[in-house]
Amino acid sequence: MSEHIRIFDTTLRDGEQTPGISLTAEEKVRIARQLDKLGVDAVEAGFPVSSAGEWESVSAVAKAGLSCDVVGLARANHLDIDKALSAGVEYVHVFIATSDLHLKHKLKLTQEQVLDRIAESVGYAKKSARTVEFSAEDATRTEIGYLRKAYQTAEQSGADRLNIPDTVGVSSPQSISRITKEIVSAVNIPVSIHCHDDFGLAVANSLAAVEAGASQAHVTINGLGERAGNTSLEELVMSLHRLYDRKTKVNTELLTETSKLVASLTGIRVQPNKAVVGENAFGHESGIHTHGITEMPLTYEPYDPALVGRRRWFQAGKHAGAHGIATQLAEAGFFPDKNQLAEIVSRVKAIGDKGKTVTDADLIAITEVVLGRTSGRERMLDLVDLAVVTGKGLVPTASVRLMLAGKEYTSAETGVGPVDAAIRAVQKITDPSVQVNLKEYRLDAITGGSNALAEALVKVEDATGTTVSASAAREDVVVASVEAMIEAINKVLLRRRLQEPPPGMPISPAA
Repeated sequence: MSEHIRIFDTTLRDGEQTPGISLTAEEKVRIARQLDKLGVDAVEAGFPVSSAGEWESVSAVAKAGLSCDVVGLARANHLDIDKALSAGVEYVHVFIATSDLHLKHKLKLTQEQVLDRIAESVGYAKKSARTVEFSAEDATRTEIGYLRKAYQTAEQSGADRLNIPDTVGVSSPQSISRITKEIVSAVNIPVSIHCHDDFGLAVANSLAAVEAGASQAHVTINGLGERAGNTSLEELVMSLHRLYDRKTKVNTELLTETSKLVASLTGIRVQPNKAVVGENAFGHESGIHTHGITEMPLTYEPYDPALVGRRRWFQAGKHAGAHGIATQLAEAGFFPDKNQLAEIVSRVKAIGDKGKTVTDADLIAITEVVLGRTSGRERMLDLVDLAVVTGKGLVPTASVRLMLAGKEYTSAETGVGPVDAAIRAVQKITDPSVQVNLKEYRLDAITGGSNALAEALVKVEDATGTTVSASAAREDVVVASVEAMIEAINKVLLRRRLQEPPPGMPISPAA
């Protein structure tokens, strides 16, 4: 088992093959730069022969001055290889299928003809490329004797590295281990592993291959890829570092940052319960868990969230306990006594038992009532007026008038829709004082009919990485959305005021 494992990222190639994703050259370069900063060993920039735009994208990445290897994919023919090399890559990834299923139904070739194609194409690529990696597509459904012969042919023809793809994710860790051991023992060059997640085993299979001698793993950010996706970079790297004591060049503190960038540019959101980078990966509600976490984080966290660029957070709800809620309240500057805390917890559970989400704003409101502090807590931000213009052929435009720290301000903004325009107008006024990013927005109809009462729920993050949520309900969805945003900003301002009591006015509104 190699001590250092190379990370070959194929987010820009296999990841982009996720249905619904199409990246521009500029977006590919932006992601590639982030991957290089993250510390991957190789970035597969794309499949240059597939389109003129794809060639341009690969060329742009190749010219970006990255310190990692930039790879171009090519089928086992001169046209594909020439196209990849003309894009400026020095590392060519050549592939051809080897399973009987593919030979019979797709390639219409015999095993001997495929071996000839491997020898000819790998040798041709090696004449001009610095590095050639060869993949036997559908390797895990290829008869092992023939697979061994295919890889030996590639090695003899000049390949620098061999890759074992589990193309449709049908292998188990045991079978991947067996195949990898067979190939590692049959050749004298490094072996890679490339797994798909059709049975949810991509990470486990990749780890099994590493245990069996593979020294490089093909991965994607957030596990993107065709069908069920590929091996998740963040999950594999953290498993290698923390469970297998293997080394990679990846700076794990940049994992969340990289995940968010890819999610933003691809439009594919990360599921909340995803390991490492999911929103809930370090979120806690259960009373038993929050008690343990506040005493010793390792009781219910396998590693420090900061190791992957995250922060732990607590959620008030029906499963919450006194320790977790007390921690949340302390962060907001509230320190109830034992009896007051018990009453707050009781009220929170009562709301949760009704199936309602307990937002940060709800928790603060409950606490203020219990502590009797509602009268002395003035709001820093209030909505005075809101006007929206939208319609077919019109650019949605919103103007708002707000009271901020006792002064009145107005602004107008456009957006992709009326809600977006209105929230942008609010942020235009508040950004100089408190910068928040809208992380999550949800709209639910509480009642039926065209005049339904709608509840808008927002979650925002301030510059310190603290997240707060708030909600508002109105018949007008735009007004509800703006009021929820204002509640969230008020919550951020309140926390700041309670934690760092400033002399005089705590904020300096924009002129």
